Amino acid sequence: MHIHVERHQARRAALNQQLQSGLLILPTARVQNRNNDNDFPFRFDSSFYYLTGFHEPEAVLVMQLGSQPKSMLFCQPKNELREIWEGFLYGPEAAREVFGFDEAYSIEQLDGKLLELMAGNAQLYFPVGADATWDARLFKLARQAAGKVREAVETPNRFLDVRPAIDELRLFKDESEIALMREAGRISSEAHIRAMRSTRAGQFEYQVEAELLYHFMQQGARSPAYGSIVAGGPNATCLHYHENNCRLQDGQLLLIDAGCELHGYAADITRTFPVSGKFSGPQKDIYQLVLAAMEASFEQVRPGVPRLAYHDASVRTLTQGLVDLNILQGTVDGLIEQEAYKQFYMHGTGHWLGLDVHDAGRYKIAGQTRPLEAGMVLTVEPGLYFRPLLADSPASYVEVPEHFLHIGVRIEDDLLVTAEGHENFTALTPKTVAEIEAAMAR
Repeated sequence: MHIHVERHQARRAALNQQLQSGLLILPTARVQNRNNDNDFPFRFDSSFYYLTGFHEPEAVLVMQLGSQPKSMLFCQPKNELREIWEGFLYGPEAAREVFGFDEAYSIEQLDGKLLELMAGNAQLYFPVGADATWDARLFKLARQAAGKVREAVETPNRFLDVRPAIDELRLFKDESEIALMREAGRISSEAHIRAMRSTRAGQFEYQVEAELLYHFMQQGARSPAYGSIVAGGPNATCLHYHENNCRLQDGQLLLIDAGCELHGYAADITRTFPVSGKFSGPQKDIYQLVLAAMEASFEQVRPGVPRLAYHDASVRTLTQGLVDLNILQGTVDGLIEQEAYKQFYMHGTGHWLGLDVHDAGRYKIAGQTRPLEAGMVLTVEPGLYFRPLLADSPASYVEVPEHFLHIGVRIEDDLLVTAEGHENFTALTPKTVAEIEAAMAR
C-alpha cells in the first residue's frame, strides 16, 4: 500500500480541529466469512484507512481530541505462529513508527485503555449505529467508566456520530489522492479498450469481464472497485445487472460498467458498444443522444455551479432527444415537469467518487444543493434504457418503438473539479461512435 504518513497525520489534525474535544473511536472493517473456514479478502474501512493508512484487520483508531491531541492505534500483536499461517503483521511497535502514531497498543488492551481514557471526556465520537455490536460495547464501557470515577470527573454522556465530520474531509481530495485516482482512471480506461478489442459474438459476458480483471491485476490494481457489470443486449436495461453469464450475439450492444481499485481509490467507467463492432441506425441514434447529454453535463462541472445543474443538463438534453425521436410527445418543459423521461432515465447523473465508489460527502447543505468546489471528484453518467411495457407499468408510460426495444446505453466518466473547470480522469476511453468503431476494428 502507499503510505503517506504526513498526509494521514494532517487529516487527523484537521479532524481534531473540527471536533475540538472528546474521545474518538473508529474501528476498521470486520473480516467477513465466506464459507466454513474461508474468509472473503479483507478490505479496510474507508474512513479508518483515510485517517491512518493502516490496512490490517482487527485494528482501531483512538484519538484524544483537544488542545493536546493524541492518536493511538490498537492492532494485532506480533505473533510468529499466526504469521506462518496468515502473513506479516506490523505489531504495535512497528505500526507506531511506520504509520506515525503517538502511541500503539495490542488490540487486546483496547477495553482497558478506553476505560482510562473515558475519564475526563464527556463526548464520545464513533460511527453511531453503524455496528450494533460496537454500539453496545462502547455504551457498556461508558457505564463502567462512570461507575469507577469520582462525581467531579466527567465521563461520556454525549454519543456523537463522527462520520459527518470525516465525510466532509474526504469529499475534498488532496494531491496524493488525485494522483492515485488519475492512475486508477488510466488503468480502467485501458481495460475498457482491451474489452472492446477482444469482444466477439459467441463469447460469454464473463469472458469479457475476465479481460477487464486481467488488465487491472497486470497494472497493480488488485481488485475491481465494485462488481463489474458486463451486460449484453436486453441485460443492459437492468441498471445493476450482475450475472454476467449470457452469450453475446451479433447485433447486440454490450454495456460495461467497471473500474479498478488502486490502493483503496476507485475508478468508475461505463461504455456501451456494439458486439459486431458497428452501430446499427437505432443504436447510433440512442448512443449519440446519451453522448450529447454527457457533453451538456460536462459544461456544468466547474466551481460555483450547483451540483444538480449537471443532472438537469442531462435531463433536458435527453428529453429533447426523446421528443425528436418521436418517443415522447409534448413540450420539453412540460415533459420534464411531468418527469416523463423517468420511464427511460430513472437514475441520477452522477455521484461522488473516492475511497468508496459512491463516496462520502453530503449532496445538500441546509436543504440546498451544494455548489461544486475544486477538489471534488464525481462521475457523470447519463443513460437511456428501453424495456417493453409490463402489465403493471404506470398509465403514463408510452409504448417503445420496436426498433429501440432492448437497447440500453450508459456512458460514464470520472471528473475532478478544478479551479478552472474540470479534469477528466477517464478521457482515454473511446467514447464517440467513430472512436469506438475504430478501437474495435483494431
